[in-house]
Amino acid sequence: MSFEAFRQWVQSLAEAGWLPASLGWGFAVNALLAGLITGPMLGSLGTLVVIRRHAFFAEAVGHAALTGVAIGILAGEPYTGPYGALFGYCILFTLALEYLRGRTGLSADTLIGVFLSMSLALGASILLILAGRINVHILENVLFGSILTVNGTDLAVLAIVGIAVTALSAVLYNRFMISSFHPALAQVRGLPVRTLDYLFVVLVTVVTVAALKIVGAVLVGALLVIPAAAARIVARSLAGFWWLSVGIATFATLTGILIPMEFDLPVPSGAAIILVAGTCFLICTTLRALMPAFRGDTA
Repeated sequence: MSFEAFRQWVQSLAEAGWLPASLGWGFAVNALLAGLITGPMLGSLGTLVVIRRHAFFAEAVGHAALTGVAIGILAGEPYTGPYGALFGYCILFTLALEYLRGRTGLSADTLIGVFLSMSLALGASILLILAGRINVHILENVLFGSILTVNGTDLAVLAIVGIAVTALSAVLYNRFMISSFHPALAQVRGLPVRTLDYLFVVLVTVVTVAALKIVGAVLVGALLVIPAAAARIVARSLAGFWWLSVGIATFATLTGILIPMEFDLPVPSGAAIILVAGTCFLICTTLRALMPAFRGDTA
């Protein structure tokens, strides 16, 4: 089914009353399709982010994206999607950070803090230079996400990243997991641990950049972490951990997109998505505290 056929099908269901009325609008269908790609992708990769304790790293990449946007606009890219600078800068940021991790004697969180501070300072300086050329609402969309701005290009980028990340994750997921739990054992078994480390941080980076329009630079790291954290609290197996994380992330993404449209709330899509994910986290925490079945060993 082509995108246009999918859009017409969803709109017809909305008009017939089978789906929320807001999905009768074209931009809403764009947002729905983006959410269907973004939620499962972030939920799946988030399990590895939590296992590998890369939550702060994911946040740093999200904030670095703001600097990538500033560089792209300065270089003359369209402010609605400066993907060349975004991917280029964020991947360089990630590779430099990963290269220096373990070579400086500094802890990972200290090194990430240094890189994050330098990146934000650079981004703020460029944005001041561009202050007369950009609209403040553009920055709001970048920071907190906006379903109104999702277009065909954004969907194409999401689709390409989603296919690539899903394929690589399916092939390498067990290797990522083994190298996360026990790097020494992974090396003994002949796994290229450092190559897997580099590949993993690049995957986190491209997923983060692709999801910016929906979740926003400030909050995209949270959607990588919160569903997986909630799932790990109540999951009783690795398979359950993965499925719960994907389910919570997808539910939070779609619900956070639809609620502001249905109730005409002036809430950015990214904020709504994270609030739903945070609610799921609190529910899982409560279940863990009150129900003995969830107090066993987690994934």
